[in-house]
Amino acid sequence: MSNYCDPETGICTPSSLQELTTVGTSEIFDRKEIIYVGDPMCSWCWGISPALIKLRDHFVPEKIAFKVLVGGLRPGGGEPWNDEMKNFLKHHWEQVNERSGQPFGYALMDREEFNYDTEPSCRAVVAARPLVKEREMEFFEAIQRKFYVDSEDPNLSSFYQSICKEFDVDFQGFVERFESEEVKKETMAEFQLNRQWGVSGYPTMILLNNDKLHMIAHGYAEFEQMRDTVNHWLHQEAKETS
Repeated sequence: MSNYCDPETGICTPSSLQELTTVGTSEIFDRKEIIYVGDPMCSWCWGISPALIKLRDHFVPEKIAFKVLVGGLRPGGGEPWNDEMKNFLKHHWEQVNERSGQPFGYALMDREEFNYDTEPSCRAVVAARPLVKEREMEFFEAIQRKFYVDSEDPNLSSFYQSICKEFDVDFQGFVERFESEEVKKETMAEFQLNRQWGVSGYPTMILLNNDKLHMIAHGYAEFEQMRDTVNHWLHQEAKETS
């Protein structure tokens, strides 16, 4: 396997990018923000999803923004869709279900062909971002549910039609963004950015505060653990600046 998902740490390690070029990124971050680096087709990211939404909502009164940065777990895919791959996924998904309680369907394993390419699902998040705004994490989660529970293929643009309907997003407008070169480049830029930060696995949660990055959690974590870590860093910086 080009990447590995660890049941102990709750981390999925990404494959390397085929091409690393310098791509400029616009200023997409607030000065105080929780940044979630994840991939819709990373199973531990599906496992942690409810805790992340709870974390986001908990810090709304403190005006701490929440930003999704797509990771790029298996951009391009290309691994053989054989019994070895199917058994690896099934066993791993069972581990995530046991630890997190998140549901999984296994009809995907009945497909004769499937390319586990995570770039399109990540690109869909980037394409939808200005269309769904503060519901970005819910859109991300809807992709996860349709893939992990319903066993549908996120590589197909038609996969997103029911999700767009759920979020009152014009499907044709979404598809135009989804298939555009601009969004493809923006998606690749986010893949590169998180690697430049040294993010080595997903999910990863980071606190950006006054231009400093602090690790909240690397791998699967419970809401309470992440909440306490965010509070620790906020209080630590408050002490240093007082």
